[in-house]
Amino acid sequence: MTSKPPPKKASNALSPSMEKLIAKAMQMHVDDSPNIGYMARALVQASLPYRPVAGSEWKRRNGNFKLTLLAPSDVGIPYGVMPRLLLTWLSTEAVRTKSRRIELGGSLTAFMRELGMSATGGKWGSITRFKKQSLSLFSCTMSFSYTTDDGKGQGILNRTVADEVVLWQADTRGLESHITLSEPFYQEIIAHAVPLDMAALRALRGSAMALDIYSWLTYRMSYLKSASEISWTSLENQFGAGYTRTRDFKEAFIHELKKVQAVYPKAQVEVLKESLVVFPAPTHVRQKRKP
Repeated sequence: MTSKPPPKKASNALSPSMEKLIAKAMQMHVDDSPNIGYMARALVQASLPYRPVAGSEWKRRNGNFKLTLLAPSDVGIPYGVMPRLLLTWLSTEAVRTKSRRIELGGSLTAFMRELGMSATGGKWGSITRFKKQSLSLFSCTMSFSYTTDDGKGQGILNRTVADEVVLWQADTRGLESHITLSEPFYQEIIAHAVPLDMAALRALRGSAMALDIYSWLTYRMSYLKSASEISWTSLENQFGAGYTRTRDFKEAFIHELKKVQAVYPKAQVEVLKESLVVFPAPTHVRQKRKP
């Protein structure tokens, strides 16, 4: 494909919700020093499902890379926004403290607030859903497999997020909770952490797909040297398992991409009929200047 200048942005009118998101983004960038968070690179290349999954096995593929999740049948596969925010927070704390043991404190409400979520009770409240998603995340096994381009070689890494998890049954003062990350997962974070802007993640926390697109573009821009064209079929394999038609995935992806561009305006992409073109641009999290 011939490289060409980045496209001009469309001038379509934005919805009120999109305008509100842009307002958040503008406020977010008043400070040139973002609150930096981290995510393990493997979970940026292929991520968790967006909706409930039937059964106890789930797969997502990105080229030669494949993520498989296995969970106890009575627990289920983690999905949606909550496990993504939790994984980002845990990864960030691991990088910050250089420790496998992550202290969560004694208040579930305070912890959820730190993740940018409001804590509501009841059967369908956020506290109940957060507990369920946490149990699913910490109970599942992640299998990362890599295949060589010629198909003759394969590597498999099996990971669990944590070796030990002590969580609240309720908001109980004086009862401290903690998570001890598994050694392999901790080493993966320390060796291959992708920096992200936590303010951007908070602005996009209403959509799991938007969180994934933002993380992927931020990571991709950190090494992209020339324009890259990616088919909608490949993007669907990476982001959209569960759609019955590629055109439905494409429509959903473009909708969420607009949200990401609102908080990451320097990301330059062009939507084509059969593909998405990504152009080199500054990564969203600036590299720290050396003294």
